[in-house]
Amino acid sequence: MTAFIYAATRTPFGKFNGALAGVRPDDLAAAAVTGLLARAPGLDPAAVDEVVWGNANGAGEENRNVGRMAALLAGLPTTVPGTTVNRLCGSSLDAAMAGSRQIETGDADIVLTGGVESMTRAPWVLPKPARGFPAGDTAAVSTTLGWRLVNPRMPQEWTVSLGECNEQLRERHGVSRARQDEFAARSHRLAHQAWEDGFYDEVVTAVEGLDRDEGIRPSTTPQVLAGLKPSFRPDGTITAGNASPLSDGACAVLLGSERAAGAIGREPLARIAGRGATALDPRDFGRAPVEAAGRALERAGVGWDQVGAVELNEAFAAQSLVCVDAWLKEGLRDPELVNQKGGAIALGHPLGASGGRLLGTLAAVLRERGERYGVAAICIGVGQGLAVVLENPEARS
Repeated sequence: MTAFIYAATRTPFGKFNGALAGVRPDDLAAAAVTGLLARAPGLDPAAVDEVVWGNANGAGEENRNVGRMAALLAGLPTTVPGTTVNRLCGSSLDAAMAGSRQIETGDADIVLTGGVESMTRAPWVLPKPARGFPAGDTAAVSTTLGWRLVNPRMPQEWTVSLGECNEQLRERHGVSRARQDEFAARSHRLAHQAWEDGFYDEVVTAVEGLDRDEGIRPSTTPQVLAGLKPSFRPDGTITAGNASPLSDGACAVLLGSERAAGAIGREPLARIAGRGATALDPRDFGRAPVEAAGRALERAGVGWDQVGAVELNEAFAAQSLVCVDAWLKEGLRDPELVNQKGGAIALGHPLGASGGRLLGTLAAVLRERGERYGVAAICIGVGQGLAVVLENPEARS
């Protein structure tokens, strides 16, 4: 059995405390599911074998299995089961990988996957005291991003901030502030142009009156970014301008077997050709997509010279450049093949939704450009990376 992508959509990504701040994450997820089903109007929702959903937080309104909640809120029959997976930033890509395996093993014909994150609405949490009625004060911990309630047995060098990890990474690989700012400005420029060209009209489902990604700044230039102060070190290079912002949003990807085309009522957009997962030292998480992509390409039987498009999640410009530099050494033809429609620095990075965004964008880019193979890759905090190779069925020789 082979797994295909039949449809993909996402909500616009909102700023932290922005237009989607009033929308619960389970409602955001349901909006993505509804938008996805609208792209396959001939599909009987009862024919969906499984919902597999990604979410990185799980501490607030998205608790209690948000994948199941999204399906119920979107009106799927109660007979459609649902589960939620958590691989932090890679959660929705992990969900699609898991769904594709179900199809390939014959356990399912149609799997609805996706992911959601409201970083605005992520709650503060309080640890339970070891015994009742403690005399001292306690502090609420934000669950928006990063390590929290850290186990003291963890080595301190592993639990530094994500930004500090990438300051260390860019030092080891010689990535300058100027390159980071140029990469970030490119992200905004290309994202804005993609919207102006109508590219994202086909892959985005409006929600709560928001019909465009909220964080894109068309006027951003390297010169403007050069004036921003470092965020993690007084003498550092990573700023709020060359890193992805806190965001809210959801995505959905419809997977099916080849024989599911009739039930879905449309032809597939792309074939899942290869998958890769990798892990390394938590401090080096930013370069984990390098090996993950290599593994996915090897399993697909494809070389970098055959890749016509790459969607890499831009957690930070620094780690993105480290990955691109490595791929160029491994045979990637042109760095301009990476994130041709902008990336997370401009579009936003709602953790649990970013992997599915990559897949939907990559499938659309491959069809637009007539390219056969593409790679979607993402770095994941605590030292992991995921990648998927897609094949455009229309471009087979």
